Amino acid sequence: MALVVQKYGGTSVGTIEKIRNVARRVARTYDDGNDVIVVVSAMAGETNKLVALADEMCEFPSEREYDVLVSSGEQVSVALLSMCLQSMGYKAKSYLGWQIPIYSDSAFSKARIEEISDTNIREDLRSGTIVVVAGFQGTDRDGNITTFGRGGSDTSAVAVAAALKADVCEILTDVDGVYTTDPRIVPEASKMEKISYDEMLEMASLGSKVLQIRSVEFAKKFGVIVHVRSSLNDNPGTLVMKEDEEMETVLVSGITYNKDEAKISVMRVPDMPGIAAKLFSPLSESNISVDMIIQNVSHEGYTDLTFTVPRTDFKKALKLVEEASAKIGAEGVESNQSIAKISIVGVGMRSHSGIASKMFTTLADEGINIQMISTSEIKVSCVIDDKYTELAVRVLHQAFGLDKVQD
Repeated sequence: MALVVQKYGGTSVGTIEKIRNVARRVARTYDDGNDVIVVVSAMAGETNKLVALADEMCEFPSEREYDVLVSSGEQVSVALLSMCLQSMGYKAKSYLGWQIPIYSDSAFSKARIEEISDTNIREDLRSGTIVVVAGFQGTDRDGNITTFGRGGSDTSAVAVAAALKADVCEILTDVDGVYTTDPRIVPEASKMEKISYDEMLEMASLGSKVLQIRSVEFAKKFGVIVHVRSSLNDNPGTLVMKEDEEMETVLVSGITYNKDEAKISVMRVPDMPGIAAKLFSPLSESNISVDMIIQNVSHEGYTDLTFTVPRTDFKKALKLVEEASAKIGAEGVESNQSIAKISIVGVGMRSHSGIASKMFTTLADEGINIQMISTSEIKVSCVIDDKYTELAVRVLHQAFGLDKVQD
């Protein structure tokens, strides 16, 4: 008997009929002799509606109350799925994050999981119960509801799989697996049979919507095999797993893009020790992640500093940066939300040269200007004008031969 964790996203539970389809699939897995834990998201569109209500109520809502509000969507879907399974003759029980409990820190709306108690779930599994868990949410040590950010149900599923030492964690969604790039932009994109944790980490951090980055971090840390597959059929998907020799033979595995970032530039910053800390500390204290950073060469005792932040945090970040720049005597702040980050990813890049040059040349040939560059061992990222996003993805996908990869 295997322990299988299955996670279903919002589109998979978007209607009553879809929830019934999920229940039938869960029942088949259970009937095959497996213990089953199901993690579900809110019904498609529900979280957006709740966020819109918060935005309509006030510009900067209380972070605690924001999490109380947006976490309520999952309560509906776990209850409905449990009801459906029970009506089919199966024992099923729903859990909200605080009932398990899933303990996290107190960074509301982007909390990090610290510990999961397995006592209640194991007791239910022993009695033959299908356990249905609300994704995306947990509780801090003071009993406050916390949420894990967009895509947080993936993190919930992998963390639960790690805590209970599940044999596999299936992420079931409306796509067949992980593709070399977005098939909506490049129809020739191919589904990958397997991808390494490190490659998936980069792709998740660079804009791929298939898995949330923290779910991949959990999978890598605890060795959880993640199977990304469609909830609409039984076809094999993509295995996210430990790197093997075969993966290293591919120079570039995928092309990602991210339109959800904004660029902030602080002009004529005094070039002296401690200035950068004064600029970035307020962002850190507000749990705003800074991605790419570029600092120009000092000229006449001043330098320009440019960085990117998530677009959802842009207004708050800009306000904090403007306040900090005034205190340090910078000349001013400029910003741009019309940007996109284009990235190439592949573990094969570690042992091959010329990859970045080929990327830059390909973009230049199309007249696409590069505003910022960031690299790691297995990725190269460029910030460009967002109107060139689809063109950049298509030409890079072709330039690195990904159109030729066969599924």
